Amino acid sequence: MSIAQLEYFVAVAEEGHLTRAASRLHISQPPLTRAVHRLESELGVSLFERTSRGMLLLPAGERLLTRAKEILSLVERTRREATRTPDGKPTHLPERPSSS
Repeated sequence: MSIAQLEYFVAVAEEGHLTRAASRLHISQPPLTRAVHRLESELGVSLFERTSRGMLLLPAGERLLTRAKEILSLVERTRREATRTPDGKPTHLPERPSSS
C-alpha cells in the first residue's frame, strides 16, 4: 500500500464519485479506478459499493478511511518537520554546481 493509493482512496471516499475524485486529484478516471481496484485486491476486501450514483463506503472502507487520514496527516507532518531546522526555520538543499 502506497501513500498515493491512500491519497486516491481518501479522495474517492470523500467525493463519493470517481469522476469528481479524479478531477480533484488532477488525474484521469481510468488510472484512479485501477488504483482503487489494486488497493482492494491488495487488502482482499471491497472498500466501496458501486452504485449508479457513485461510490459508497463499505464497513472495511470506513475503517480504512479513518486510518488513511491519520497516516496521511502523519506523513504531511513528517514532511514539514523534515524540512525545518530545530528552531523552525526552513531548510534548503545546497545548490548543485552546474555541470557545464
